[in-house]
Amino acid sequence: MVSPNNKKQRSLQHGLTSRQVSMISIAGIIGAGLFIGSSNAIATAGPAILISYAMTGLLVLLVMRMLGEMAIANPNSGSFSTYASEAIGPWAGFTIGWLYWWFWVLIIPVEAIAGADILHAYFPAVPSWLFAFLIMLVLSGTNLVSVKNFGAFEYWFALVKVVAIIAFIVVCSLAVFGFWPLAEVSGVSRLWESGGFMPNGFGTVLGGVLITIFSFFGAEIVTIAADETANPKDKIRRATNLVVYRIAIFYLASIFLVVSLVAWNDPQLKAVGSFQRVLEVLNVPGAKLLVDIVVLVAVTSCMNSGLYTASRMLYSLGARGQALSMTKRISGAGVPTVAVIFSTLAGFAGCLVNYVFPGKVFGFLLSTTGAIALLVYLVIAVSQLRMRARAEREGRTPELKMWLFPWLTWLVIGTIVMVLGYMLLSDAYRYETLMTAGVTLFILLVSLTQRRGRLGAAQSA
Repeated sequence: MVSPNNKKQRSLQHGLTSRQVSMISIAGIIGAGLFIGSSNAIATAGPAILISYAMTGLLVLLVMRMLGEMAIANPNSGSFSTYASEAIGPWAGFTIGWLYWWFWVLIIPVEAIAGADILHAYFPAVPSWLFAFLIMLVLSGTNLVSVKNFGAFEYWFALVKVVAIIAFIVVCSLAVFGFWPLAEVSGVSRLWESGGFMPNGFGTVLGGVLITIFSFFGAEIVTIAADETANPKDKIRRATNLVVYRIAIFYLASIFLVVSLVAWNDPQLKAVGSFQRVLEVLNVPGAKLLVDIVVLVAVTSCMNSGLYTASRMLYSLGARGQALSMTKRISGAGVPTVAVIFSTLAGFAGCLVNYVFPGKVFGFLLSTTGAIALLVYLVIAVSQLRMRARAEREGRTPELKMWLFPWLTWLVIGTIVMVLGYMLLSDAYRYETLMTAGVTLFILLVSLTQRRGRLGAAQSA
């Protein structure tokens, strides 16, 4: 089935180049969570966090394969929201689309605040809130001008992150093999010498999955961005096929080196972050400055992608009649300007709430995003299951197929339901899960009310 907003989608210009889309697909899974947040995951599960990352990486790989199958059949800036509308029903597309938008407009101020704190530490005369608003202002301005600006910024942001990780892997590999001249560190004995490889039991490995899964969220952005480039099907196919290598190189290799060179229970690991602690152990000059620069780029990149993604999802919702009609307006440069402005204003509101009511209202709002990533993955899997079955009944063969269909699709669905159930029963994650459930229920009720109103209007006409 062809999406009803395909005609509108053609108004979005092909302003992204092949290399930009490639970098965007890489940048989608490299955020500050890898450079800093991974330390919390390591402190939770010890060296066995490698199993958590492998399990999460496999789940994301399978989800991306399913999403790739649908996206190649119908490249669309609404991505999984559009496919959910077609496969499950308009209510599903409405709900998951608005949840996704909600997630990113809350992440935008989080990243802006994190970047502002880094800059404020080096330039204390400038207040942190001013840095945050300036960062948001600059990136929203570049997104408003043209998609080429977004692509250019994201290309260089992604390149810095990729070069930083490769350099980190090279330096750490030299240390592991005993060739690093600045410190007497070698071998991988730290993988088992502090209480064993799995010091806190297998339960913490599952807990590690819940921490790490949010580090991978963002890989799906390439299926949204590909609609604004020439030959989107080729870009989606390539990005989907390369996900496994990116996960293996950027996450598994770097985290393996971290837990090989630093004890998982090192108190400084959580204090300064995993990458900085490793560089300190290796006596790398200016370790903090180097990591701060990379993290600043990472959070800025994440915010840039978040603003782009939120605006395209809002535009797609508007084009399908599931948001204000004005959000589907396209500028002469091919930019959904109203959607960008609304998403930016929501981000500004998040920043304002954080600084006016520190640690209160914004923390409450952020808790509502706790399980959104898993819900998005679940909807992708269910949508692919139904669309593939429909295609087979109609005698159509997908250009890119999910492996071992339908068994792996059902495995993904079962795994996500199990993890959501675990979160609901776990004291550590129950609050966030219930908060996400509350927001989801609210959006679902709005969807059903809107649909009932439209049906009533159609009948009366």
